[in-house]
Amino acid sequence: MANAPPAARPQEALLLEYVQQLEKIRNGRKMLHLHLSQLRPYNRHDTHLRTAAANFDPIVRAANGQIFPLRNGDIFFCYKKDIQVQVDNVVQRLRYLFGEDPLVSEEGAEGKEFATILDATTQYDDILYAARTANEAESKRGGEEKTCEDASSRLKARQEKGEPLTPDVLARIETALVRADLSNLVRRQYACSIDENNSTTQIFSELFISINDLRETLLPGVNLTSNRWLFQHLTETLDKRMLALLSKTDRFTVSGDISFNVNVRTLLAPEFMAFDDNVSAGRRGSLIIELQKEDIFSDLGTYLFAREFLQNKGYRVCLDGLTYQTLDIIDRRRLGADMAKLFWTPEMAEKPEGRDKIKRLFDDASKSLVLCRCDSSDAIEFGRSVGIELYQGRYIENLIAEDNRRRDLLKIKRRLEREAEGADGIELAPPPAAKGKGREK
Repeated sequence: MANAPPAARPQEALLLEYVQQLEKIRNGRKMLHLHLSQLRPYNRHDTHLRTAAANFDPIVRAANGQIFPLRNGDIFFCYKKDIQVQVDNVVQRLRYLFGEDPLVSEEGAEGKEFATILDATTQYDDILYAARTANEAESKRGGEEKTCEDASSRLKARQEKGEPLTPDVLARIETALVRADLSNLVRRQYACSIDENNSTTQIFSELFISINDLRETLLPGVNLTSNRWLFQHLTETLDKRMLALLSKTDRFTVSGDISFNVNVRTLLAPEFMAFDDNVSAGRRGSLIIELQKEDIFSDLGTYLFAREFLQNKGYRVCLDGLTYQTLDIIDRRRLGADMAKLFWTPEMAEKPEGRDKIKRLFDDASKSLVLCRCDSSDAIEFGRSVGIELYQGRYIENLIAEDNRRRDLLKIKRRLEREAEGADGIELAPPPAAKGKGREK
């Protein structure tokens, strides 16, 4: 059996090793420390941190510097002092990017330091201390996370084998749901079209309550899916809570076209009627009701009645949960659904008849079919080959994040261009030195 490849070393360990080697060649070198871990949480998303690090790419490619993006968000950048102007320009751009954060707007106040520059010739001990501190913090965090991961694994095993979902346990959960604030458990995933450059256009977003997060929040020792029928009852309760949340638009943004999953029986319940009364006629056209195929066929008559009611009101109906194996036995047209969601699996691309099957059953796939659970570019290639235009899944979320990164970079570029025009072509001076012994910005 081949040995597994060694795990990648943390950036903190690589930074410390680099700094230790730097002692022999420290003349003419400097170290920039960006304290991005001190930004507000809404400015520390992965997209923001990747954008910040990407600003150093031209210098790194020219072999004039080495970057170390740490796990806590901080960035260390070692460079030759000859390119100080380039580094100052990068720091200035990043100040523009995070300009509304208190770390930048209040820079100079105690604890508000955006960037620190240390000269390796005269301040090597300070650089070594910073690298050691970062490495020790990461080692401690890694140990704590390993303990948490072990505890989480044990908990997951207990959940899978542990306490089953019984009527008494279900009653306890439903009692807790009455008091619980579920808005923090609502997740959003986008269905997008994708052009030839892999740029995404968000068509609608699906809102759902995370069952895993709900379990860990309320009853972590219970296997909520151990009893299919009791779990079905629980989802009906969650439907009603979701409807209540959607009626409170101040809890989270529900603009644009949205979809949400509902049980067929919930559509005939008083809670849905109350929700419908609060929805304007114009808004109904932007709401997509997703129904699981198992739920539909458990009571086909009720589904047909509910579907007609929804469509007469202006809602769109989406048949959720289609798989490659069920395409031959489920006819979207006869069920009268406006849309359908098909789960992607690599098997679909491996069988040539899969493409013909989808083209035959969904001749208008571009508008009526969403390919879900897309976890790689293979799903997109397959979808394009059969005329599908809408996609959903982790790979799509990654593309959205990349699009946001490009937009952030464009925002910086345009802002700098406006600043340059306002300065009438005068070159920006390096940032002023920070107060304090042995430190500069």
